[in-house]
Amino acid sequence: MSLALSTLLYEWRRYMAAVMALALSGLLVLGMAGVFIGIGKSFTAAIERSSADVIILQPGATAMFNGPMGMPRRYIPLVYNHPSVVEVKPLDMSGGSFQNVKNVDPTASAAERARQGAPKQSQVMVNIIDTTPGSVTIPVDYSDDLVDALRQPYTVAVDQTALATLGVKLGDRALFNGRTVTVVGVLRGYPNMMQPTIVMSRDSLRMLGFADDGPRVGPLMVKIDNPLQAQTVVAELNSQGDGQWKAWTRQELADANRNAMFEGGPLIVILGGVSVVGVVIGVAITWQTLRGAIMANIKEFASLRALGVGMGSLRRIVIELSIWVGLVGVGAALLLTFGLSLFASAFGILIAMEPIMLIIVGVGLILIAVVSGLLSLGVLKNSQPADLLR
Repeated sequence: MSLALSTLLYEWRRYMAAVMALALSGLLVLGMAGVFIGIGKSFTAAIERSSADVIILQPGATAMFNGPMGMPRRYIPLVYNHPSVVEVKPLDMSGGSFQNVKNVDPTASAAERARQGAPKQSQVMVNIIDTTPGSVTIPVDYSDDLVDALRQPYTVAVDQTALATLGVKLGDRALFNGRTVTVVGVLRGYPNMMQPTIVMSRDSLRMLGFADDGPRVGPLMVKIDNPLQAQTVVAELNSQGDGQWKAWTRQELADANRNAMFEGGPLIVILGGVSVVGVVIGVAITWQTLRGAIMANIKEFASLRALGVGMGSLRRIVIELSIWVGLVGVGAALLLTFGLSLFASAFGILIAMEPIMLIIVGVGLILIAVVSGLLSLGVLKNSQPADLLR
């Protein structure tokens, strides 16, 4: 075991402030980025969690919400011309007014009725699924019981984060565009920070009289007979379409959606500002902590010099110690971020931890620790062997 590592393990309390500074700096950046990425994933969850192997958008689209989304309905039979295609369904969305229904006891007093308050009314977005068993529009994390419940007429499911906003709970009745529906399912992991979202079957929407049977539909979700051949099928469909559409594998579209969030705009400014604050805090606290720890052990460093250890070796010990502090700080940051994501998920909030973000932040924290170590090297000038005789 190296001297630097043994020093960190034996005197870990001296270095705890530096470790926590790095951990909190990492948590600040990872948490903020994870929330924004999670918000983006909530909008595209129906795509990323579907059983679709291929998604077809307009040729001008660069991501799910970047560019035109509507497709001519007549493209559906054209996609079926490919021999590997098993199913093609449009990913349609709708919207409307949603109002809860207050079950007021007719014998209740006026004060009791006033306490219950007025009904809540909100504009909602509707995600539409086809309840045919195994349909490509059914997210893979939907249970069979939920799909069976949504197969019943005039039924909806609501994400748990929207229950309070809409004023409903499982089993409640509500009004969608003035027509009565029943909440038969509560979803987890489908939050929408912009607008409450409900899920409804295409048949229920049609029976309510709000189905869109026009000439244009949403993105086409395609299931093929061999998912391992998705990349090949995408290339063949794009060639077959001759510029009429652009086919993506599900993973390609997910990557494009993620990258679209970081292509300029407010998100970059916010994350940039948070990163600067995290770096300043991390360097300042880590530097002062390492400096104080080295000063506390200055006699030990002086003893090493008295034994013939050169200043170059002492500097390497300090830099190695800084690297170990950085590695422990990275581990603590990941642990704190994971705990935060679990805490947030209990309230239905998605904090996405992308591998590339973990790598970037991890490397950044180690660099902060190394810079702090370099700034602390001047303290070694006080490690004079003559001081041991005082």
